[in-house]
Amino acid sequence: MRLWCRAGLACFLVAFFVAGCTSPPNKEMDQAQGAIDAARAAGAERYAATELAAANTALKNANEAAQQGDYRLALNHALDSREQAQNAARVAADTRAKLRGDVERSLAEVTALVAQVRAWIAGPASARTPRTRRTAQQVVTAANGELQKAGSAMQAEDYAAAQSLLNGTKARVQKMVPAVAGQAGAQSTRPGK
Repeated sequence: MRLWCRAGLACFLVAFFVAGCTSPPNKEMDQAQGAIDAARAAGAERYAATELAAANTALKNANEAAQQGDYRLALNHALDSREQAQNAARVAADTRAKLRGDVERSLAEVTALVAQVRAWIAGPASARTPRTRRTAQQVVTAANGELQKAGSAMQAEDYAAAQSLLNGTKARVQKMVPAVAGQAGAQSTRPGK
């Protein structure tokens, strides 16, 4: 009797699962497509391209499996696609936030360096070294233009371009800082000062 019950239960479970997979998993595939669209909106094409590609591939596999009538496989691919797309959205948001933070830190560093050079230009020591002062003014003028461009790139969320601009600007301004600091130090250590 027990064997008969177990066999009957097994047949019922198989019939239940087969009946559950007799139609394409349209709802799950729609959810996967919605998650992919949300990931794109979160910037996954730029910041999580690998994860987004995996989600698209899984959804494509789900559609192919559904067309071939393998609805269970289609369901598995649709669920995988949705999970990959949700992961892409998380990665994109995290990467975007990190890049923005990095650019903001660089912007603050460059702004502080420019302020240091600008303060030297405004001070009395710069009047005694006109060549260094002229060079410092040129560096500050160029840096101000590049800081504006970097700000525009940040507004457009092109953090790579903003960081590249800031790296170049920072290198140029940093070269100027020791020159102006040396001039200020040399002026203050002269006898009679």
